[in-house]
Amino acid sequence: MNDVAAASLTTRVDIRGDDALHFLSLGGSGEIGMNLNLYGHAGKWLMIDLGITFADDTQPALDVIMPDISFIENEREREKLVGLVLTHAHEDHLGAVPYLWDRLRCPVYCTPFTAAVLKRKLKENGVDFDVPITEVPLSGRFKVGPFDLELITLTHSIPEPNAVAIRTRAGTVLHTGDWKLDDTPMVGDVTDEEALRRLGDEGVLAMMCDSTNALREGTSGSEGAVRESLVDLVGRFKNRVAVACFASNVARLETMAAVAAKHDRRAALIGRSMWRMQDAARATGYLADTPEFVSEHDAGYLPRDKVLLVCTGSQGEPRAALSRIVADTHPHIVLEKGDAVIFSSRIIPGNEREIGKLQNQLVKRGVEVVTENDHFVHVSGHPARDELTRMYQWVRPRIAVPVHGEPRHLAAHVELAKACQVPEAIEPMNGQVIRLAPGPAAVVATVKSGRLALDGTTVRPLDSPVLRDRHRLMYNGSAVATVVLDAKGKLAATPSISARGLLDAETEQAELRAVADAVEAAIEKLSKPDRKDDAAVAEAARRAVRREINSLRGHKPLTDVHVVRI
Repeated sequence: MNDVAAASLTTRVDIRGDDALHFLSLGGSGEIGMNLNLYGHAGKWLMIDLGITFADDTQPALDVIMPDISFIENEREREKLVGLVLTHAHEDHLGAVPYLWDRLRCPVYCTPFTAAVLKRKLKENGVDFDVPITEVPLSGRFKVGPFDLELITLTHSIPEPNAVAIRTRAGTVLHTGDWKLDDTPMVGDVTDEEALRRLGDEGVLAMMCDSTNALREGTSGSEGAVRESLVDLVGRFKNRVAVACFASNVARLETMAAVAAKHDRRAALIGRSMWRMQDAARATGYLADTPEFVSEHDAGYLPRDKVLLVCTGSQGEPRAALSRIVADTHPHIVLEKGDAVIFSSRIIPGNEREIGKLQNQLVKRGVEVVTENDHFVHVSGHPARDELTRMYQWVRPRIAVPVHGEPRHLAAHVELAKACQVPEAIEPMNGQVIRLAPGPAAVVATVKSGRLALDGTTVRPLDSPVLRDRHRLMYNGSAVATVVLDAKGKLAATPSISARGLLDAETEQAELRAVADAVEAAIEKLSKPDRKDDAAVAEAARRAVRREINSLRGHKPLTDVHVVRI
């Protein structure tokens, strides 16, 4: 597989033939998040999910990261794309639709709750094109091109998660999406075990399965058990209590309403995404028996012992509600000494620093912080090893293709699949085209994959010159030199130097003069013809600036030179 991955990229994949079935991940394999999967059969492509991940502190001024779709948006391949099926409404499965759908322009299929969330996201992002969304009922069966699709209800940390059974003339594939097993999910249906067993009896060629918790023994735990634990925990506090959780976990929102009622408190939603999710849930029949949540404005007037704040910001996001409360920039909500904050969530890898910073700020205020290390406050939405084993026992695929995991998760998942007597198992990486049929599973080609970034209002490759320069600016700063020459190429004035982030114009004038002297010396060393050549002058000055600042401060700044002739 490594030899194939290292081979030259191809821009075209042969997916013709009724006996052939191929799988291609452009996001979500070898990583967690940013899911984009393609199935190729009978000359057509079917896309499953189109999600995002989030930038970290090494990517300044960026928030949203998306899969590079250059392979499938190529005109030759795009005309073969018959549809996009969304397994559920989490950002890492549908979050890229507002930014990338216009490049694909294919029909979108999803269940009602997912459709409700997507429509709100499209409106919020100011999308001015009409995305054709077809709502498919739970357990619905429908055809898209040569693909016969059936949705199978699963359980996850959001309403209406679906596996997709993809029937083709070359065989049947089960794409699980995100899932777990939970007999008391609190909101939504339990996993449709009967449908999975029936599919296994029909015969399954391959299963693409969630690997997030493939290293974790046992089971993921029940949402119902979390509710009981939170009822006990909140009862211990006498003042204001805030709970930080994922807005998409509608069951957790209902739980917090129940917990509040148990202790004669009112539950208030704090954060825009909380309200967006609860609106989508109520619009599609969920939370029907849950009392209305208190608004942010009204929550600020409730006595400290009569309110339960349900907040965004469990991952330390700087613009989320909890961070704004701690920074005293929230217009209505405050947290004071004696209050408590419960982090009813897990730490997403990469967010440890921001979460730790937020929790330290809370503790400095005299606020008690409770995390999953202190109390049972959260369960995962992904299957642990015992749940994965049960899925393999029901479905019995010929080929296991773990997805939605980092390399260590995929490797552990492959070992588990083999222990479950799956005949073949293969670890995919983004960009690898895997032939599922005919013959044994194998990587047969590699296409371009990578990442796109939302940079303000522009989507550009993460490795674009603009973003590479910004990265260099963050670590090495920038310098600008202005050189004024006369017609003969002699300096008409001392070079002007600016080095923001490196040299202070008020307190380090001697250093700036040293840089100017270095530029002047470099230009004087040029031949007469070169001093009349703007490009030669600019390059000599640029080298002199970088060399001198590196000598003074140990940095090689991104340097621009302006050459002025008089």
